[in-house]
Amino acid sequence: MMGNEIVLQIQDLTKRYPNGRGIENINLNIYKGDIFGFLGPNGAGKTTAMKIITGLIHPDCGDVKIFGVSVTEEYEKAISVVGSIIEIAESYPYLTAYENLRQIGRFSPKVDDHRINEVLEITGMKKFKDEKPKKFSLGMKQRLGLAAAILNYPKLVILDEPLNGLDVEGMIDIRNLIKHMSENEETAFFISSHLIHDIELMCNRIGVIYNGKMLNVETTENILQNYATLENYFVSEVERNGRI
Repeated sequence: MMGNEIVLQIQDLTKRYPNGRGIENINLNIYKGDIFGFLGPNGAGKTTAMKIITGLIHPDCGDVKIFGVSVTEEYEKAISVVGSIIEIAESYPYLTAYENLRQIGRFSPKVDDHRINEVLEITGMKKFKDEKPKKFSLGMKQRLGLAAAILNYPKLVILDEPLNGLDVEGMIDIRNLIKHMSENEETAFFISSHLIHDIELMCNRIGVIYNGKMLNVETTENILQNYATLENYFVSEVERNGRI
């Protein structure tokens, strides 16, 4: 299922804030079809890393390449194959779900009515296409955000806490959707979460970030051969690397 082609390459990425938080010297490769789980407690540096990858903030040093193109040097080109939701799925509250997607897709020649209806169908939002997001629950907003993130047939989808606010059914739907896109379209996913159980069920590779540092990157399969659960592995990694 996984290709050898590197989709996302993170090299020596560092960003420090005055309060001492941030990330330090992160190195990571994500491959075609990977569903990579970026696991760590709140404040560990997950969102910082994701904002740098999507060009929302600049690193102090290091670089991010998407299919070999630098995000810091050729932003537009690098990001053209990326879909993302960072922090909270944004939408225009007074446009319908359908109009929101049409607005987002208007710059892309690949996005037509058929594709808009397709992503609404895929994310379970078809029946709400003529409703406005100002009335949506958090879970529905997340689904619409995901529809927007995959609209442009991205090769890499970056999701920050994608299961926030979803009910159990919603979580299962989104997990299945991610697995389906990974297997059938070789889309790579980079998913941050502090929900250990969901990462375990969803991701084929996992990186633990703690206090801004990457502790380890391992396949889920290897982890579960050696530990009863991902949670046990996470706790042992954090302890082995010394709680500060």
